[in-house]
Amino acid sequence: MDKDIALLHEKVDQLTAQVEILADHAEIEQRRGRELDELKADLIPIGNQLIKLTINELAEIGTEFELEDLIYLLKRVLRNTQLILTMMDRFEALMGIADEMELLGKQVFSTTIEGLDRLEREGFFAIARESWGVLEKIVAEIDPADIRSIGEDLGSPSSIALLRELNQPEVRKGMARLLQIVKLMGGNKQGN
Repeated sequence: MDKDIALLHEKVDQLTAQVEILADHAEIEQRRGRELDELKADLIPIGNQLIKLTINELAEIGTEFELEDLIYLLKRVLRNTQLILTMMDRFEALMGIADEMELLGKQVFSTTIEGLDRLEREGFFAIARESWGVLEKIVAEIDPADIRSIGEDLGSPSSIALLRELNQPEVRKGMARLLQIVKLMGGNKQGN
């Protein structure tokens, strides 16, 4: 009899454990049901609002939109899927090239800035400013009518004709000024 009572206790313990498991499952299911109800309560107003917005947007389109147009568009997209994928591949490659060009542009900009800085340190811009000033003085001394007539009747002069021109005082004077400019530029470069 003690064995029967022990066996009975054992079965009651097993049943109690199974009832606890079932109670836990029932509680989990109830919690899920409540969460699902809350989700429905949250989503229904959003869905209603979405439907209202869709109806309003479609009403704006009015008679211009037809279902056949949408089907036709969908068919074209499906027929041209390979073309669309190729286009996307090319676009991705173009984006890669754009990235490379950006890097290259930054390097070119940096190199240009460094080169301009080096030219400034070497006095190139100072020489250019001085040379420009000298040229402005020379141009100020030239009669504008002479400047306009320079290009007229030049033709194609021979070397001997050019050498004869060196005998003229105006040409010698101009050449002397040109030499002075060259000397000035050479002297300033050595001075810096």
